[in-house]
Formats: sequence, C-alpha cells, structure tokens
Amino acid sequence: MEYTIRLHGMEFRAYHGCYELERKVGNRFTVDLEIRTELGRVAERDDVTLAVNYLTVYEVVREQMATTQHTVERVAANIIGAVRAAYPCIRGVRCTVAKLAPPLGGKLDRVSVTLEG
Repeated sequence: MEYTIRLHGMEFRAYHGCYELERKVGNRFTVDLEIRTELGRVAERDDVTLAVNYLTVYEVVREQMATTQHTVERVAANIIGAVRAAYPCIRGVRCTVAKLAPPLGGKLDRVSVTLEG
C-alpha cells in the first residue's frame, strides 16, 4: 500500500535569485512537499523508525534552502534529490518552491515552480 506525506507552507529566509541584490539581501520563500512512499509495516507496527520521518525531511529541506542558487528550479531539484537520497524507498516527490513578493517592479504575492521526480 502506498501513502502520501505532505509538508505544507515551510517558510525560510534564503538568498536565491538571478540578481546579485537578491543573493545579498535575501527574500522569504515557502516550500510545499508531497512524498509518495510504500507504507510497509509502519502502521502495523506503529513504529516511526520504519517511516519517512517528516522531521528529517524538514531538516533536509532547510539545508537545501540554505544553499544559494540562481533559480528556484534548481532549488526544487536539489530538494527532490536530497530527500530521495535520504530515503531511497520514496516512490516520488512533488516540490513547490515559491518566492514571496518577488522584486518585479509591481505588486505580486509570489512566484512559484513545481517539480516532480
């Protein structure tokens, strides 16, 4: 049986962007993550050590957000790769990275990309 773990609205201050100023002053970002994995014996044994631990996943995301990149596409790809490396049993990951109030010269709530892998 497969199940899905979702981490919604993780918020970080990070220094991603194509412009030098963005990489210097930073911005607020949110990350939403959806992980598909095999249930195995997690529920049967009621044992978190058999599960994809969302505390560990959060720490992996936090580490990736701390590594400055030029594009949010690269950030999302790095998050997917790092989460899959931490848990090879994962069947799929969907990651949305959003930059809040991007500096585009006008009012805009956020810009985001979603990658699956």
